[in-house]
Amino acid sequence: MEWYTQSQDEIFKSFVVDSKGLTPEQVESQRKRYGENKVGKEEGVNYARIALHQLKSPLILILLIAVVVTLLLAEYVDALVILAVIVLNGVIGFVQEAKAEQSVRSLQQMITPKTIVTRGGKEMEIPSASLVPGDIVSLVSGAMVPSDIRLFSITELRVDESMLTGESVPAIKTTETLSDSGLSPGDQTNMVFMGTIVVNGRAKGVVVETGDRTMLGIIASTIRSAGKVVAPIQEKIERLAKYIGLLVMISTSLLFVFGLVLGASVKDMFLTAVAAAVATVPEGLPIVVTIAMAVGVKRMVKYNAIIRNLPAVETLGSTTVICSDKTGTLTVNRMTVTRLFDGINDLAVSGIGYTPEGAFDDMQGNLFPLSDQQLQVLRVGLLCNESRLVQRDGAWEVEGDPTEGALIVSAMKAELRVEKEILDWPQIAILPFESERGFMATLHEKDGKAFMFVKGGHDRLMELCTECVYSEGLNRDAILEKAKEYASQGMRVLAFAIKEMPAGTTSISDDDVSTGLVFIGLQGMLDPLRPEAIEAVGKCHDAGIRVVMITGDHAETATAIARNLDLEVADSGAVTGTRLIDIDEKGLDSLVRETSVFARIAPEDKFRIVNALKRQGEIVAVTGDGVNDAPALKTAHIGVAMGKGGTDVAREASDMVLVDDNFSSIFHAVREGRIVFDNLRKAVFFLLPTGLAAIWSILLTMIAGIPIPYVPAQLLWINIVTNGLQDVAFAFEPGEKDVEQRAPRPTGEGIVNGLLIQRTAIVSVCIALGVFFIFTLALNSEYELEKARTMAMTTMVLFQFFQAFNSRSEYTSVFQMNPFSNRFLFISMTLALLAQIWVVSSPTMEVIFRTRPLSVVEWGMCTSVAVSVVLVVEFDKYLRRKFRR
Repeated sequence: MEWYTQSQDEIFKSFVVDSKGLTPEQVESQRKRYGENKVGKEEGVNYARIALHQLKSPLILILLIAVVVTLLLAEYVDALVILAVIVLNGVIGFVQEAKAEQSVRSLQQMITPKTIVTRGGKEMEIPSASLVPGDIVSLVSGAMVPSDIRLFSITELRVDESMLTGESVPAIKTTETLSDSGLSPGDQTNMVFMGTIVVNGRAKGVVVETGDRTMLGIIASTIRSAGKVVAPIQEKIERLAKYIGLLVMISTSLLFVFGLVLGASVKDMFLTAVAAAVATVPEGLPIVVTIAMAVGVKRMVKYNAIIRNLPAVETLGSTTVICSDKTGTLTVNRMTVTRLFDGINDLAVSGIGYTPEGAFDDMQGNLFPLSDQQLQVLRVGLLCNESRLVQRDGAWEVEGDPTEGALIVSAMKAELRVEKEILDWPQIAILPFESERGFMATLHEKDGKAFMFVKGGHDRLMELCTECVYSEGLNRDAILEKAKEYASQGMRVLAFAIKEMPAGTTSISDDDVSTGLVFIGLQGMLDPLRPEAIEAVGKCHDAGIRVVMITGDHAETATAIARNLDLEVADSGAVTGTRLIDIDEKGLDSLVRETSVFARIAPEDKFRIVNALKRQGEIVAVTGDGVNDAPALKTAHIGVAMGKGGTDVAREASDMVLVDDNFSSIFHAVREGRIVFDNLRKAVFFLLPTGLAAIWSILLTMIAGIPIPYVPAQLLWINIVTNGLQDVAFAFEPGEKDVEQRAPRPTGEGIVNGLLIQRTAIVSVCIALGVFFIFTLALNSEYELEKARTMAMTTMVLFQFFQAFNSRSEYTSVFQMNPFSNRFLFISMTLALLAQIWVVSSPTMEVIFRTRPLSVVEWGMCTSVAVSVVLVVEFDKYLRRKFRR
């Protein structure tokens, strides 16, 4: 219902109420019809569901099958190792998900506990949850709005709606009926919404919506409807698991059938096929995935970013579009005076936010000593003011209007001290700001004289000024041109004037302001960009990531901010929410492809924009800090909330929280996400070729008509050595040099891309041929079968030792990499090599694995063949680097 289009009488008629409020009978009837004024339901954490969720991964199912197979083979140690992998993987995932769900729904906390209402002609204070549609509510400065209310009486009412609209400046409210349809919340000037804050004035209004029907409730409903978004990495892992399962089933079945055709027994071939299947399945991959993401989480903590959902680390790495809120995300959400103009001199003001530290320069970076006239501009802004600047816990905050707070800060930067100025220029009278007036005035006494200070919008005040403080006179054109220049840069422009009043004056009126005003200057202010945000957006562009700004603020402000960020902006400026009202899904898809700046956007519009990008195959990250951002944060592939200045609602809807609200941390997360994905690929490339090579080498020996090169126990040993610690060690690989400059991966590209498939085929064939060569050489040298198999098994393990070096980069030569940069990998490789020496040399292991000791020469033969895999991959890397250019 568009309540803002209805008059006061129509609203009263709709709810059968008058200024005396509802009767007790009406209240009870409305409560039965609409329920309590509460948003959302608090739900406990379902730990059983979280635990079961850890077993849904296809690779975990493959591992469970592997456990059953190893138990059938009586390989109890191997079965315990695989079970340990499953348990560890489950515990880590369970802890991460439980932490993410332990936050209580804070939407209910957005409602103020008590509200002043008029019922039956009596004013009373009641719990806000007891409000019903039709109640007459009184609002005072500092109050949180308890429901959606249509105003019918106001006194200087200004409301902070930044949590809902993203607009930094408090909204000025009216009671006038609006005729336009489809207005965004920020344009509904006769309405106030649940959860917003009254920063100035008083008001009365009729409650028109409560609970889940309020704007806040609709947002909560949208969040719930968004459901859980599956992270791209989860989809890729599931797809990879299916492919691996299919490959293992086909290859081992062919192996089994081929063996039977060649005359092998059913029992022997069954055991061989099962052992080959276990060797081929990369059961270490799930734990590598989990640990790689956990390592990314730990690294992100250094950048004050907390991951609430483990796959979010990798998701950021695959992001192609970042949809960012403006207020509090790209900007500091602190109105700041950045320019001062006295009619002649145009000065820049340094410093960001409410900290009163900064300087004035001449626009060339040279410090500018302020004259008495310029100090007077700042003094008027300081004293013609109803707000205060206070320091809490070492941080400066404004009590009142942020615009007035910015004027106090600019004056303090010029070393005007608030207490001293108040004593030197005591206030005698005040003419408060009203939207109809367009200005505010105060009367002060100084050395027996009376002075009126005036501030207001530049267009309104210039109509009233007749003189300028400088002898050159009042150059309206120059002043208005300068104001226009400030406004084009996204600034809010205020003008300041002074008038000497007759001595002894004790009051002022509108008539006093209408004549004799002397213009003394302009101050331009804006919610400044975060310095780190400018750099981060630039780095996103370098990394091939598109940045889209979506804000509830005005189009002019959004356009100016976007141009300062070097975002693509059409000549016509930002696209506003009114254009999206009647646009269909197809039209919206086309619009978001071409547009990077949206303004005056309602929460449901932002939700639609994000879904439109997702339909186009983009991996979408959404940043934000307000309640208005929550639905989009929830539906995005990854939601990034601000932890310091953001709302609890936004944090709960997010996957990642930036503790210090530093936008640049998002880019660090992108980098870490790319490293995580790179490391998963490295682990896969390390694991797959060995399993395939085992099958190829067995097939080669069958075709050659000689015994197979391993017994089942040896295949399982190869699996333990290769899938032990080395695969996990790849989770700790540092990032490669070009990780930040790469374009985002194609959205449909899996963990195993074309390069990995080709190289896996090359390496697996190389290993299989090498093992076949050593095995046949040993047999032709009349070695006993057990020794020939020992050499084949050792060659396979050594191949994997060198393959670990190959796997550390897709393009960089192994000879250009520091072998000790990943100490965990180097140690695990050393331990695997020592374990192989032990298995070959130990009499006890000889019995279990049917091995024989090898001489130094035989070790040398195995090593010289195994090192060939480095030469093969180095040649492949060289060719790819050459053609990559």
